[in-house]
Amino acid sequence: MSIDPRVALQSLTTALEEHLIAASARRGEGDPTVEAAFFAVADAFEVYDDSLYEAYGEVTPLEVIDDADGDDDEQDAEDEEDLEIVED
Repeated sequence: MSIDPRVALQSLTTALEEHLIAASARRGEGDPTVEAAFFAVADAFEVYDDSLYEAYGEVTPLEVIDDADGDDDEQDAEDEEDLEIVED
């Protein structure tokens, strides 16, 4: 069953607004309310992007970044900094 992209967009907008509210009331690092709002935005975005593709064959220029991917990118950057150039 496909979802109307307008309905999915409204859900995404609501999730973003709730994330802003949670972030502005954050009670320290790792606040579970902020974390839940973060994942709600990610989920709502994926539903919106999928519904947009199903309805119109279009996607957004955005993507959800997995924390594990970000950690790998940071490690890759650190590894590149540690490399030495050796000339013969």
